[in-house]
Amino acid sequence: MATRERRPAKTWSLIGDVKRKPSNYEVTAAKFHYHFRRDPAPFELDPQTPINQWYVKYREGSPFNVDDWEQFRDPHKLTYTDYVALQHGRETYLDLLIDQHEATNAVADLDPAWVDTLRRLYVPARFPLHVLQITGLYVGQMAPSSFITNCSNFQAADEMRRVQRIAYWTKVLSNAHGEDLAATSTARTQWEDDEAWQPLREAAEQLLTAHDWGEAFTALNLALKPAVDTLLNWQFAELARANEDDFLTLLFSDFQLDSKRSQDWTAALVRYALERRPELRDVLTGWLETWQPRATKAVESLAPIFNTAPRPTPADQVVDAMGEQCRAFLDSCGL
Repeated sequence: MATRERRPAKTWSLIGDVKRKPSNYEVTAAKFHYHFRRDPAPFELDPQTPINQWYVKYREGSPFNVDDWEQFRDPHKLTYTDYVALQHGRETYLDLLIDQHEATNAVADLDPAWVDTLRRLYVPARFPLHVLQITGLYVGQMAPSSFITNCSNFQAADEMRRVQRIAYWTKVLSNAHGEDLAATSTARTQWEDDEAWQPLREAAEQLLTAHDWGEAFTALNLALKPAVDTLLNWQFAELARANEDDFLTLLFSDFQLDSKRSQDWTAALVRYALERRPELRDVLTGWLETWQPRATKAVESLAPIFNTAPRPTPADQVVDAMGEQCRAFLDSCGL
């Protein structure tokens, strides 16, 4: 009996002739942005409509561009399903952590002087984090590839996670240490009037005006977010540990994992771009010359609050730690 030659299965793929079955990660992201560099206009509308002009100017017209963004890959290769499963496990952990600390009423044993520090440093933190979330969504909306959009949107979801947990625990604090802690006016007064917060507030509001997708990405992921993450997820977590606030130590230590994932994909994207167009280093460093001083000034202004805690951290130590970690991160990006 003649044997039939077995031919390898053919797989249709938007990612090219890769001679393999695409992964779920590739299938759910490859070339989803059909509107990028689409002639005569990104969207099937009059080329003169505001949305078309906006994308042509701030995405296609951005100096931060390479010939092909579609080959970029998230180092973690997260799909929406993967992200939900990952964060579900993390949120379950935090729910149990909250239940444990609420059951023992641990918050009632906090030093009132430490609560005063939280009133000034912790309670208003949800405002700048919300700006980081909004900007992350903007970068995702404007990004030239769905592989980039997914990373940025997951990052924005991480910010909402921080905002929600901060808001919830603020209410728990208020139950034990005064209802005014959870009042909207308490957080807004600190955010709008406390001199220590004004440089970060100014930088956050300026961030919302960075329309070029490349500049928005640079300002957010290379300058402001790394500085804020270092201040809260690392330095504030250590301050809470020193002041025997175990819950906030564990909470912000958990947020460090989100920050690390953000820095992983950010560094990968920068390296991807620089490998294809080394001259983009000047573009990125040019934007950083504007945004890094704003981020540094914001941390320098907030750092003295760390010195007001019952068991303080010197302000210069906070600033030095921020500078060291941000420099190391930029170095990992090739900048």
